[in-house]
Amino acid sequence: MHWDVVYNNLDYFLWGAFPKGPLGGLAMSIVLALLGIFGAFWIGLAAGLMRLSRNGFVRWPATVYIEVVRGTPLLMLIFWFYFLAPILFGHTLPAAESALTSFIVFTGAYVAEIVRAGVLSLPRGQMEAARGSGLSHVQAMSHVILPQSLRNMIPSFVNQFVSLTKDTSLAYIIGVDELMRNATQVNNRTYNAPTEIFITVAVLYFIVCFALTSFSRRLEKHIMRYQARNR
Repeated sequence: MHWDVVYNNLDYFLWGAFPKGPLGGLAMSIVLALLGIFGAFWIGLAAGLMRLSRNGFVRWPATVYIEVVRGTPLLMLIFWFYFLAPILFGHTLPAAESALTSFIVFTGAYVAEIVRAGVLSLPRGQMEAARGSGLSHVQAMSHVILPQSLRNMIPSFVNQFVSLTKDTSLAYIIGVDELMRNATQVNNRTYNAPTEIFITVAVLYFIVCFALTSFSRRLEKHIMRYQARNR
């Protein structure tokens, strides 16, 4: 076994060439996941609410977006954004920006379904009571329905963040210096420790995802206790 290869390159696995060079490794994977889930939240929130609309002109564009993206592999979206960018914008997008755009668009479709399910999970009487108090539909949704449903969606958002963290490994295919690409570079330089290198990669992903999953479970228990106290 050649664990010295892992030890000598552990900093490269964790943050790449930073601070002397660009950020990479596990740190880059986490940054991509954080920015991805942040952007996806707003797209998903808009698309989820649009899909709940009774107006077909509002509902159908969101439905098409959600169903098409959910039926498309993430790797295909990454290729689309990376290779179509020069045609659409007249210049090539950096690999990290192409990957991030793909993550936002892809995850946004799943967040939209989380939002839709969260809103529909509330009793219909909530909206009726809000409208009966004189609020408009938009006001009732903003001040009554969404605050309650978003609180219930938090564990699902965290789980989606866990999935996105693992999905960032696909960005290596277009040259983003995230954890998987850095590990592949080290493996190509050494040739004698692929098992040790990729075991280390698996352990690093597991640590991050296990921490997030544990946080999600604690949040879910806290929300359940909060709901039980307020019944």
